[in-house]
Amino acid sequence: MYRFLLTPRWFGINVFVLLAIPFCIFMGSWQLSRFEDRMTESRDAKQSVVTDEREAARPLAELLPVDKATSGKQVTATGRYDKQLLVPDRQVDDREGYYVLTLLRTDGGEALPVVRGWLPGTPDPAKVPAAPKGEVTVTGALQASETPGDNGVSARGGLPAGQTSAISAASLINLVPYDVYDAWVTLNTGDSGMKAVPATAPADSGLDLKAFQNLGYTGEWFVFAGFVVFMWFRLVRREVEFIRDAELGIVPDDEGQRSEEQPQETASA
Repeated sequence: MYRFLLTPRWFGINVFVLLAIPFCIFMGSWQLSRFEDRMTESRDAKQSVVTDEREAARPLAELLPVDKATSGKQVTATGRYDKQLLVPDRQVDDREGYYVLTLLRTDGGEALPVVRGWLPGTPDPAKVPAAPKGEVTVTGALQASETPGDNGVSARGGLPAGQTSAISAASLINLVPYDVYDAWVTLNTGDSGMKAVPATAPADSGLDLKAFQNLGYTGEWFVFAGFVVFMWFRLVRREVEFIRDAELGIVPDDEGQRSEEQPQETASA
């Protein structure tokens, strides 16, 4: 009954199934491992933010450029505060407000964006405490430049003068006549009574859309493996039923019609 499985056609089908199933399982397992790695990375990144607060601050030059290893590290820089900007649409403790961003002109001439704190409500320059005068030394968590549209960073334009939607060198370089570091710092203690802005984990280290895409792909590959098995059994069952019907003399209608037409064609010839 099952000798048809040894025919050349079925030999090819069987080889395909034997290769497809472990391949689908391997790809599904790999996608699942990627999701688990992202979960571990997210947990470690959040723990790192807390741990970094206890570390001694290091000079800015030692931690640049910002990457996953240096993001969130404690940094110190000395300079003089210059231009001040407000960053709207920012939440702290689930409350809507805005960051107070002031550029710190360092001895090297470049400016370091420093978030001195957060205030609730809509941006109002009249409510913002003035930046300290003279030379100051700031200490806080180092952060990578933001990308508009990512991680809740607003991408809207047309903001009033004195405001910026993203804290990035690409945005700030157009607002000041000097170079800006491709990084920023959030103070550990809010300046002049403002609330300190918590440091965030590095980009691509959280449970973002990519992580859940990996989880979705995991399910798809395992479904593919199950579908291959299902189709193989269905084809085998169909072949067995055909053989049984042939043994009982049951011929499908289309084959019966062909058998009736053949004698007529022979007679006319």
